[in-house]
Amino acid sequence: MYQSDAVGLDPYQTQEPKSAYQTYAVGQDPYQAYERAHGPYQPHEPGYGLHQPGHSPYDDQIPDPKSRMLAIQNAKAYLLKSSTTSGLNLYDHLANMLTKILDEQPTNAVDIIENISKDVKWAQFQKKMDTLRDEHEILPTFEAAEKRKALFLKANGEGDEELEEEIGETPLPNVMETAFYFEQAGIGLSKDESYHIFLALKKLISVQPIQTCRFWGKILGLEMNYIIAEVQYHEGEEEEETEEEEDIEEGGKRRGEVEDEDEEKEKEDEPPKSTYKPPPVIPKEENGTGANKYVYFVCNEPGKPWVKLPPVTPAQIVCARKIKKFFTGRLDAPVMSFPPFPGNEANYLRAQIARISAGTHISPIGFYQFAEEEGDEEEEGGGGRDTYEENPDFQPLSVAEMVDSLSTWVHHVQNILKQGRCVWLNPFQKSEEEEEDEEEEKAEEPDELQQEIGPPLLTPLSEDEDSVCLAASRNSKHPCLDSSAFYKPDPAICCCNPPV
Repeated sequence: MYQSDAVGLDPYQTQEPKSAYQTYAVGQDPYQAYERAHGPYQPHEPGYGLHQPGHSPYDDQIPDPKSRMLAIQNAKAYLLKSSTTSGLNLYDHLANMLTKILDEQPTNAVDIIENISKDVKWAQFQKKMDTLRDEHEILPTFEAAEKRKALFLKANGEGDEELEEEIGETPLPNVMETAFYFEQAGIGLSKDESYHIFLALKKLISVQPIQTCRFWGKILGLEMNYIIAEVQYHEGEEEEETEEEEDIEEGGKRRGEVEDEDEEKEKEDEPPKSTYKPPPVIPKEENGTGANKYVYFVCNEPGKPWVKLPPVTPAQIVCARKIKKFFTGRLDAPVMSFPPFPGNEANYLRAQIARISAGTHISPIGFYQFAEEEGDEEEEGGGGRDTYEENPDFQPLSVAEMVDSLSTWVHHVQNILKQGRCVWLNPFQKSEEEEEDEEEEKAEEPDELQQEIGPPLLTPLSEDEDSVCLAASRNSKHPCLDSSAFYKPDPAICCCNPPV
């Protein structure tokens, strides 16, 4: 019943099992040894056929070599994708972890794999240290100072001397005084930023032939902000730039006419096309008038170069009223919207500046007056007077009176019509030569457009139509009006946030 043991073999001595890595004699098949120890297996058993060449139960699951390589490349590309927060990728992180583990060979590495991962990440953000001297650290304040260093240098490059105040009239107003008054009303910029803007405007008027310069405001963007300056050129300087722009436009028109003539000759035998004619393009207002009365320069922050914005067109103003887009801070960025905007972000910024100026630039009643020479004369087209002057005999009202009613505040910037211009223009009006040429050929002409007439200059805010006040104040009667009398009764400052 029991098998007898060999001579000299202890019956209690167990025979050690063969290791999986046991070597076999030369010429001996390991599968045969495997069968002698554990087999042979029957066809219905799981281990049957594993040693036979070309046979595997997973042959149908092995993908095609090409698709397998594509899957490997996709997996590697996924591992190489950088993180949006740290900038690292999983492929390099795993490689660094394996290198650290093989170099140090810690005990129970699987138990401390999380700590190894943290150490590898921490080493990526550690500063490189030299054996003799640490790496120089550049502070953010030092970088900001380097950017604004040019603001404190004079034109000849000598920055050691103190800045001397210029004697005489200057086109630049007192920016710090204006910032102080806005600060009393609870709005505005910091004192440091206001002073940097003042220096940047001073650099601008030293480069450009500017007659008047004013800090228009600051518009925030997603990537960068816009600091905007409103300027007027000296007489004659702007005319040269206007002539250059007109030459470019005329050259483009001539090229277009020549191309149209060539296309007409080539397409004589083509089938008839639609007779629909798009509405005529409304021309932009001339520089120095209407929405293009002022020229605007922008920069992203004080110390960076100023960039001149192009003139605004009626089509851009009309489209800007229909869309809502965030500014990016890049003037060359495209404006993706519907309806499509005719231009890039520089044109969109210029259109919004025109709209904001027309609706929010206000002054106390009586501060400005029309020139006596003009009298009651009005310009052709029903646009009214577009110029005014400061009233030397102005007597300001009390703060209580200015806070009590919107009729004490007036608009001193021309209103923009629905056409996109400040002065209405009939697009179907033709010159005398065109009328003589088209007397014989009379086609169906559209009905005459009704002339638009907007409110004249120095119109009180109380006469605004369809306006909504977006401000909130302690004044329950007029939320757009507020004063600093609650905090500082003497002297008090009145603040008006005009309705839009």
